[in-house]
Amino acid sequence: MKFALLSVISCPVVVGAFSPSFISQSRHLGLKTTIPNVPTKLYSMSTDDAPSDYDVDDLENPEQTVAVDKNEDDEAIRDALKRELLLFSSVTDRGEFATKDERAIIVDLITQLEALNPTEDPALNCEGDWDLCLTSTQSFRSSPFFMAIRAAVGDDNKDIALNGFDIHERATSAGKVGRVRQSITKDELISEVDLEVGVLPGLPFTVKGTVVSSASLDTAAPATWKLRVQGTKVTGSNVPFLDQYLDDYPLEVPVGDAYSQVLGSVPVAEQKTFYVDEGIRITRDVDDEFFVFARA
Repeated sequence: MKFALLSVISCPVVVGAFSPSFISQSRHLGLKTTIPNVPTKLYSMSTDDAPSDYDVDDLENPEQTVAVDKNEDDEAIRDALKRELLLFSSVTDRGEFATKDERAIIVDLITQLEALNPTEDPALNCEGDWDLCLTSTQSFRSSPFFMAIRAAVGDDNKDIALNGFDIHERATSAGKVGRVRQSITKDELISEVDLEVGVLPGLPFTVKGTVVSSASLDTAAPATWKLRVQGTKVTGSNVPFLDQYLDDYPLEVPVGDAYSQVLGSVPVAEQKTFYVDEGIRITRDVDDEFFVFARA
């Protein structure tokens, strides 16, 4: 049943593992930042004379937790890291055209910023309007519509969702994704993605519009949101008569209700925010892909 739902809805690098146990010296900024140590796994090696005291299966992966940096001297470091991050956002078109070396530097900048997060309970301090400026994956995955697809298939069928996202990206490659925005309140997230898609190759006419998706938002932990998609609609179409019709008779597809009828419940998408301040927010999805937003 999940596969059927995915095919119906989706038809129209994982960032390297986060390792907070290190002392990082930024090569690009000449700044040194100390990252708090956390426990790491211990493994028995085949050359060991005696077995380890721990069974690997009994050990859990250390999860990233919220760091809160209250050192006022680190503000200058944060500002320098953010300036370089926003520079990469500009020259790589939100990360889409970043080279391998540039991606490595971006991941390093984000890792350092998350360790220098100045805000307690970041998930509770994200209200307002935000523009997506950098991401490690397709920008449309910041929409609750696509978050729900990924959550619906679960980890066991993750590859199906990722392949579907790649197909969707290729299908819309003739057009472009414009501004990507999020408006956040204490209990709702509204995503707006501006799209421009060519009708037929070689023709000068393109279809423009904004895909608006909404989701309920529950804060489950200092860094964690639980999101449930509600509905999706298109606004601002440039197709003659259609734009006026949609303005007069807005049509919203009740995606959440469709999931409830097919699956019995609305998939819960999890997002974690490990950095937020007055101007920048860094949020990660269930696959550890990051989304950097600038306050609008």
